[in-house]
Amino acid sequence: MTDILIKNGYILTMNEDREIIKKGDIAIEGDQITDIGEDLEKNNSEKAIDARNKAVLPGLINAHTHLSMVLFRGVADDLDLQTWLEEKIWPLEANLESEDVYIGALLGCLEMIKSGTTCFADLYFFMDRVAEAVEKSGLRANLAYGIIEQNDPEKRKKELEVGKKLVKDLEGAADGRISTMFGPHSTYTCSVDCLKEVRELADKHDVGIHIHLSENEREVEDVVDMYDKRPPELLDSIDFLASDVLAAHCTCLNEHEIDLLQRNNVKPVHNPVSNMKLGSGIAPVPELLSRNVPVSLGTDGAASNNSLDMFDELKFAALLSKIGKKDPTVVPARKALETATIHGAEAIGRENEIGSLEPGKKADIILVDMKKPHLTPIFNIESHLVYSCNGSDVDSVIVNGEILMNNREILTLDEEKILKDGQKTAEKLAEKV
Repeated sequence: MTDILIKNGYILTMNEDREIIKKGDIAIEGDQITDIGEDLEKNNSEKAIDARNKAVLPGLINAHTHLSMVLFRGVADDLDLQTWLEEKIWPLEANLESEDVYIGALLGCLEMIKSGTTCFADLYFFMDRVAEAVEKSGLRANLAYGIIEQNDPEKRKKELEVGKKLVKDLEGAADGRISTMFGPHSTYTCSVDCLKEVRELADKHDVGIHIHLSENEREVEDVVDMYDKRPPELLDSIDFLASDVLAAHCTCLNEHEIDLLQRNNVKPVHNPVSNMKLGSGIAPVPELLSRNVPVSLGTDGAASNNSLDMFDELKFAALLSKIGKKDPTVVPARKALETATIHGAEAIGRENEIGSLEPGKKADIILVDMKKPHLTPIFNIESHLVYSCNGSDVDSVIVNGEILMNNREILTLDEEKILKDGQKTAEKLAEKV
């Protein structure tokens, strides 16, 4: 029996052929898509969803964020990265408690559901509490504990133990919706010995690694001063780079470093809004894509964005590369959509499960209401999704075959309570600094 039948939608499959069905149906049984086509039989379906005037596409994948930093939205704006981190964010984070992170994670999950993100890769602290929020919300997530040991052997031991516990306890949790990674913060906050241990642990536990890489010129200069190597070169010299490495930012890559990422099948994550806001630089996305490197897309944390809206990120991803290259043909709309769907799935090693709409894949699907003034007329729906849509146009969200939002109504979370708790918790943290 079909549990959910989506009818009459404008379907962007994002499959290998990037097939588009202008008036099509999707059948869902349990947590999987079982059929896609035109005029599917609707008899014996538990629930039918009328998708007329709606785009139906894979749920967006936010491949790099720090979810609970929504609590710091707007408290540290218009600063460079090091000032932002050292004078504003780290003092705030020093006061974070487990419950604060849980409340922030719920607020972040709420924002993502309402703007069409169905899966995210998170790198932060108290990740067991983030996992609780993920399970409650119904979203899919890839979680990593942010390891910062600053060449302190005793701290290294403790940090790695926390990372190992996360992988041991939470890999495959929430009915398989949660996967895990190891999360060394960066080459300037983790020693070479720490990075080597992380690589060994990731291999041993068969999980990936989530790291910040070459986010700005200051970071590169600091690493060169310490090791006489740029960050990608340093990681390559210790055999750290591999296909399971999720590398956030990558704004400062030279040709040799692009070669290193391509050769090792590293998965770079573009974070255009955060990179622009912090003045960090422009990632060489066209060069990476031209070499078939599957660039994915992320918002970074809401403290440096200040939003988790992946539709905003899609637009800026396309536009930033165009202005950076002074070439309007680079990163066209379809390529941008790939970064937030199938490339995002590849980035976290789940391309066989999510990232496109195909029979046998998980039912992670969003419906976008196209009957809006700012989306009329429709000539090219891919163009509209990238250049005209925003998160508030998302009408319904399905993850793992469960409806999380229907006609803008959140079904898994108490929206009013989360907003109230989020405001209260953020004010409490701000008062401590």
